[in-house]
Amino acid sequence: MASVLTAPSPDRSTQPSTEELADSHASKPKSAHDVAARDLIQLGRAATVKEGLNWITLVTVIVFHIGALAAFFFFSWSRLAVMAILYVLAINVGIGMCYHRLLTHRGYQTPKWIEYIMAVCATMSLEGGPIFWVATHRIHHQNSDHEGDPHTPREGGWWAHTGWILFGEALHSKTNILKRYCPDLYRDKFHVWLSKYHWLPITASGLALVAGGWYLGGWKSALGMVLWGVFLRVTLGLHATWLVNSATHLWGSRRFETRDDSRNSWWVALLTGGEGWHNNHHAHPVSARHGLKWYELDPNFWGIWILSKLGLAKKIQVAKFDPADPKPAGL
Repeated sequence: MASVLTAPSPDRSTQPSTEELADSHASKPKSAHDVAARDLIQLGRAATVKEGLNWITLVTVIVFHIGALAAFFFFSWSRLAVMAILYVLAINVGIGMCYHRLLTHRGYQTPKWIEYIMAVCATMSLEGGPIFWVATHRIHHQNSDHEGDPHTPREGGWWAHTGWILFGEALHSKTNILKRYCPDLYRDKFHVWLSKYHWLPITASGLALVAGGWYLGGWKSALGMVLWGVFLRVTLGLHATWLVNSATHLWGSRRFETRDDSRNSWWVALLTGGEGWHNNHHAHPVSARHGLKWYELDPNFWGIWILSKLGLAKKIQVAKFDPADPKPAGL
């Protein structure tokens, strides 16, 4: 059975730096102070709005929302079931368990083949490849609710929720630029490849849904399958993820006095499999468990726990909540 470690709770009120968030087995990247200013990625509203709208991203978001609305005219229970299964794989297994708790914060370890499968699942969320996602999130933790945070609500709720992805240059394939924020992933050839071709898995799944739907019931069934299994699923997943950026920095309770505005939101946690316990997470960023009390449901951690029982996850970091000493935890 895999071991479960208890993360310490040192007296630390600041968020971890980018280099601290890198893989513990990897050498630390240079700090922002050691890197030429021209080589650093400038994020945040002031830096990206002046670059103008990213029309490819804007059109893609609009098309997916139109497809999501159209899906309701093609309802069937089988299509709903397909959407639910793919949603769990993309958002819970892919984004929550893999991109976030495994690759970004290294809250646990898995065999590489499990890590790669989960990363492929994550790309089906339309949130980019592992290097882009992890680099963006590490930057968020480094500058959370301060200048340089990609999506702080201090620059507007709409900006934090959606606006931040609609402006500036798309960095999905800029692995060479992003590598300073995730050198651990940049050294992995599979993650570099997947970051470049992150659109392949969702495209393949869409084609499979079209083929399966056509086989089962002709063109109408094929259209219904792709509308539910791709367009509606992706749109709901995007908004669920975006709510962690926006709602959990605006509304909810604060158990820990972190240097940002992170909050615990039970309803965002329900939508995302436990990612809504955001204040807990910002206080204990490496903890693979975000729900620190019994009533804080955390299905994404349950998935990690199941992997540990199967011998597929080890060195699981779990924050210990001590009501007598509720201080933010570091790494």
